[in-house]
Amino acid sequence: MSALTNVQIINGIDGNPAFVVIPYADYLKEHAANNATIPNEVVGAVIKQDITPIKAWREYLHLSTAELATDLGISEAEYIDIENQDKPRRNILKKVATALRITVAQLTV
Repeated sequence: MSALTNVQIINGIDGNPAFVVIPYADYLKEHAANNATIPNEVVGAVIKQDITPIKAWREYLHLSTAELATDLGISEAEYIDIENQDKPRRNILKKVATALRITVAQLTV
């Protein structure tokens, strides 16, 4: 049996547990999926430049259309078509998100 020894429980004024303190690294492991932030530059580009989230992310990450097309195993022209779609299919979003090393949720600005 293994017990967590790096957790601290803090009781409230009533004597009952009120807070739990865990190491930051453990917190990040447990909450990584919920920590899908979108940089201000990406959101700003989508709004101000009226571009798709895929294009905004690509530009934010300083990637070329050719690089992403290669990562996706498609031609550059095919990639550009995907990048310019307002609402790409979910399976396409998953592939692009994987290539960009982000989550699908981050592509839905």
